[in-house]
Amino acid sequence: MARIKGRNTAPELLLRRLLWRRGVRYRLHYRTSAGRPDLAFVGARIAVFIDGCFWHGCPEHYVPPRSSTEFWSTKLRGNVERDQRQTARLEAEGWTVLRFWEHEVFEEPERVALEIHGVVTTGELRRPTAQPRVVRVESLDPCGNVERRYLRSLRDDRDLGSEVRERRTGKWKRRRPPD
Repeated sequence: MARIKGRNTAPELLLRRLLWRRGVRYRLHYRTSAGRPDLAFVGARIAVFIDGCFWHGCPEHYVPPRSSTEFWSTKLRGNVERDQRQTARLEAEGWTVLRFWEHEVFEEPERVALEIHGVVTTGELRRPTAQPRVVRVESLDPCGNVERRYLRSLRDDRDLGSEVRERRTGKWKRRRPPD
């Protein structure tokens, strides 16, 4: 775990390269009262976070570890609560907060860069407002192959219910950006 980076991750570098090519200039890890977004457009007051699927509870790709379940459950819940506090505080201070999953950046980097570029240039936001997060997972069978996943909204802290599904551990396919 000590090798997990919090800055300059692969999705961050990919997105930064694409934005720079589009002529979009940004500040890296700019200090705000609510933390340090991955990218900040200070003049436009736009904060961009790229959330890792494992660390932030992606509804599509989060896979809970089978060992130390109590530790990881607490860690996930804490990360989601911090994301909620950061988002709420920045928005209360007049910032526009954009959060993208790492799989979005890897699967559709051009779309993500275009969306950020559009918000920076026009100020028009088109992101979904609920942005669900997995906050808890419980195993429903002895083998741990079926699980119930509890979802919570990032924006307004309301519970979005639960879903039952088979445990999936496959990752998405990374696409190479055009050179």
